[in-house]
Amino acid sequence: MATTEFGHMLRRWRDRVPPETAGLPVGGHRRAAGLRREELALLAGISVDYITRLEQGRSANPSEQVVEALGRALRLSGTEREQLFHAAGLVPPGRGTVPAFIPASVQRLLDRLSGTPVAVSDAAWTLLLANPLFTALMGEFHGKERNAVWRTFLGTSTRTVHTEETLASLRISQVAGLRATAARYPADQRLRRLIAELRADSELFARLWDSRAVAEHDGSRKTVDHPQLGLLTLDCDLLHVEGSDLRIMVYTAEPGTRDAERLALLGVLGTQTLVG
Repeated sequence: MATTEFGHMLRRWRDRVPPETAGLPVGGHRRAAGLRREELALLAGISVDYITRLEQGRSANPSEQVVEALGRALRLSGTEREQLFHAAGLVPPGRGTVPAFIPASVQRLLDRLSGTPVAVSDAAWTLLLANPLFTALMGEFHGKERNAVWRTFLGTSTRTVHTEETLASLRISQVAGLRATAARYPADQRLRRLIAELRADSELFARLWDSRAVAEHDGSRKTVDHPQLGLLTLDCDLLHVEGSDLRIMVYTAEPGTRDAERLALLGVLGTQTLVG
């Protein structure tokens, strides 16, 4: 019964989200004004087949991560998000867990920055939402790669260019930040598993974690090595959302510069060839 209720909710809320409000192109014949299944799948990072099975009641017990991703993609209110969790047979994350809910006010802000690379991460530096330009600039992240600390210590190379000094500073600041987040959210099991994996698989992370080192990382400017456009040096501003502990990362370039021209070109290349 819970799975059927979940499927009904999913379909009803999918039908009410106009694709243009989610940053998706509108064109061709559409049978409904809302999101298609493949569009919801793209926004939530979930396969179309899985969404179909959820809507039809053929899949039970979606994970907390799946429900959270669907809630963000469907732009649910706080009350609706709780209803979706209950329909999935889950308890909504409590006060002791890292918030992953993106308020409607923040979503409206992101909508107005559609021409700028923007991403939202939680307090543990797990990517929650990235607009098409951010994905075109930095590439797509899946699974564990969505966590920036995991990428730094256990992942492969990224498009961000570092010197030895900036990489060392980034590592220390990420470990210190993750320690502070763990102290604020002691009941978050996902965060505890992330830290345990990092300690077990990265000797450097374990050493920095035990040393309790603190460093301020200057991430106000970043150089990105884009596979088609080459090097772009951009201003990187980090905004904190009071009350929800979200981090909004915004990339911009000084007007009239070569980097600004390349960033504008990225808007053409990214939406056509780099974002699926």
